[in-house]
Amino acid sequence: MLSMMGDWKRTSYCGVVDETFLGKEVIVMGWVYRRRDHGGIIFLDLRDREGILQIVINPEDKENFLLAQSVRSEYIVAVKGIVSKRPGGTENPKLKSGFVEVITKELKILNDAMALPFQLDEYSDVGEESRLKYRYLDLRRSKLQRNLILRDKIIYSIREFLHANGFIDVETPFLAKSTPEGARDYLVPSRVNPGKFYALPQSPQIFKQLLMVAGFDKYYQIVRCFRDEDLRADRQPEFTQLDMEMSFIDREDLLNLLEKMFKKVLKEVLGMDIEIPINRITYDEAIDKYGTDAPDVRFGMHLKSIEMLVKNTSYNIFEEAIQHNGVIRGIKLEGASHFSRKDLDSINSFVQSMGSKGISYIRVGDESNLSSLSKYLGNDKINEIVHYFEGKSGDIIFIMAGDKNIVNLALAKTRVMLAKKMNLIKDNSYAFTWVVDFPLFEWNKDEKRYDAMHHPFTSPRDEDIKYFDEDPLKIKAKAYDLVLNGQEIGGGSIRIHRSDIQSKMFKTLGLTEDQIQRKFGFFVEALKYGTPPHGGIAFGIDRIISIFTNSDSIRDVIAFPKTQKAVCLMTDAPSEVDEKQLKELCIKIDL
Repeated sequence: MLSMMGDWKRTSYCGVVDETFLGKEVIVMGWVYRRRDHGGIIFLDLRDREGILQIVINPEDKENFLLAQSVRSEYIVAVKGIVSKRPGGTENPKLKSGFVEVITKELKILNDAMALPFQLDEYSDVGEESRLKYRYLDLRRSKLQRNLILRDKIIYSIREFLHANGFIDVETPFLAKSTPEGARDYLVPSRVNPGKFYALPQSPQIFKQLLMVAGFDKYYQIVRCFRDEDLRADRQPEFTQLDMEMSFIDREDLLNLLEKMFKKVLKEVLGMDIEIPINRITYDEAIDKYGTDAPDVRFGMHLKSIEMLVKNTSYNIFEEAIQHNGVIRGIKLEGASHFSRKDLDSINSFVQSMGSKGISYIRVGDESNLSSLSKYLGNDKINEIVHYFEGKSGDIIFIMAGDKNIVNLALAKTRVMLAKKMNLIKDNSYAFTWVVDFPLFEWNKDEKRYDAMHHPFTSPRDEDIKYFDEDPLKIKAKAYDLVLNGQEIGGGSIRIHRSDIQSKMFKTLGLTEDQIQRKFGFFVEALKYGTPPHGGIAFGIDRIISIFTNSDSIRDVIAFPKTQKAVCLMTDAPSEVDEKQLKELCIKIDL
């Protein structure tokens, strides 16, 4: 029999009832996680967002006992009862409420529930498609609820810090002008302006810089952003970022402030102490040692280049790499004598999947070294390479040759894969690193032009401005990324605040005056009205939360995520619309 709540008011969440409540009457409400019949006594495990509480219904209480017999999993019930100590030997120390139980005085069934499409305690057996289709049920699981609660706590702590440091939360438009920022825009047709489109913002970049022009010298926003790009575990078509901008500061001012923010937030929310200042390395150093601008610095195994050691050999692959300005690089894995031929073949397949020609190896022994390269390089050269890597018996040295970008990427990923395989990374360890002094430009081989490595509003270093006319690839940017455990969690830069430098930037990117005016005219004009020196950063909130919850995917820290095909299985979005709506927008579908 279903009941109304009447004048009942919940006095406590289930999961917080502990021994301090002993002898008190409570009213708790929630979902029945499990019903158990033991020797004529009925136990209900009642669940809410704070945890589980054991409810006891004794057979002498005939009316409530009869009602409890009809209860099934996920029924919503309300219980009024007295908090009592659990009998000795029945405690559950894993739960805050595990030393107490509630002896029922009155039970109400507030709503029933159909049989669930999957059991909430059988997560490992449930496919992700089912979880996303019934996301409102999936979100009842304690793990996901903990993730979202932690997300809330971290965001709240960030807001507290920023407000205490004089930042102002300012909202910026979702319907904006389409501007080239790297990824494809999501476009929104305008009904009142037929044939024209808004773009959903990939970031509030232009708007936050205009706020600096307007005199709001400390801006922040926790904002939704949109990118129409191919997805993977750490990407979503809509995502949340902490967006910040400050005026009259340099790089050190901003980085120091952000370090204090992370120290405060992680201590408050996770009880974690991090050392500041955070370690800083240059982009060039990151690529040289780790092969990537998002290095995992929790372990060693640095990359080394050996072109000078092997430049006079007759090995075709090495020779070709040197002739085409490629690289020959390697890493040393210590204590890997147990690696089988099958393990080595698997590593070779792994690097080939990233476009490389393969990977060679040297097994370091006590008296001799075993390598597939020996017949090409000779034993003396193999011994020279082992000495260069400081190899010891039982080590394996992996070597790759080819295009610089492919080799660096493959070795960077191989390095992390091997570290996990060899348990070189401590559980629950976290290592922050600032990567600074990025190149301002990168060369686009396909389109034969320069691209901005970050975005076209990033400032060059003052001493490098002269290279705009001489060699743009020599210019270093006032840009910086914060990397955590090998993942970029935030990136930003000091911005261009002078219109003449901004014009140089646009022209180097190949934009004509007409394109500059059409795409950025309002922004270039704004720079002429007294723009202060300024800079900022954006952090990926979803990625940060996923790291600190040890989640495999950012989908596990977002309430209603989409699949890798940008589809919401729960609501069937995106969906077709009727012909009338299309006509109003002057749109015709042509598949």
